[in-house]
Amino acid sequence: MRFPIPRAAVGGVVLALLLSACGGGDRPLATVDRVDLQRYAGTWYEIARLPQWFQRGCYNSTATYQPMDNGGLKVINRCQREDGPSVAEGEARVVPDSGNAKLKVRFDNWFSRLLPRIAEGNYWIIALDKDYRTVVIGEPGREYLWILARDPRLPEDQYQALLEGAREKGFPVDELKRNRDLVPASPAPVEG
Repeated sequence: MRFPIPRAAVGGVVLALLLSACGGGDRPLATVDRVDLQRYAGTWYEIARLPQWFQRGCYNSTATYQPMDNGGLKVINRCQREDGPSVAEGEARVVPDSGNAKLKVRFDNWFSRLLPRIAEGNYWIIALDKDYRTVVIGEPGREYLWILARDPRLPEDQYQALLEGAREKGFPVDELKRNRDLVPASPAPVEG
């Protein structure tokens, strides 16, 4: 999941460096065999994520996927920030011969319009339950990881099982931030 990128020139350079680092690693990363994009479509709730600068301050994040005529998916990421809601729209294209389990995601912003292929990020589906109720998304460099579910809350035993699967694949799961821990405390009432 990604959210709008700051327009500062430094932000563009940083983004380019980060995306180039996401191209792979020494360790292969297995994905699920096949994804039915029609069943995958719809809204997913973020349960946990590895912290990313583009999601700083976000909580109650969702990702909505809509099938497109070109075989890809429209992506709409939403989150709440203390100053209001945030929305980022993009597109996911399927990597050929991946069984739809490997996607390249690009969000609509000035940087992606300038350098579309460089601004794409790996979005690999590394775990997906048979009922399409939970999913784990990662990328070969193990820098990005999201645990998503169709419901905003996930039973602890299911969360722990997904966590263990990601750990076995080499992700730094001890760094995961759970959505429930990202929601800010209610503001104190104003006296007066």
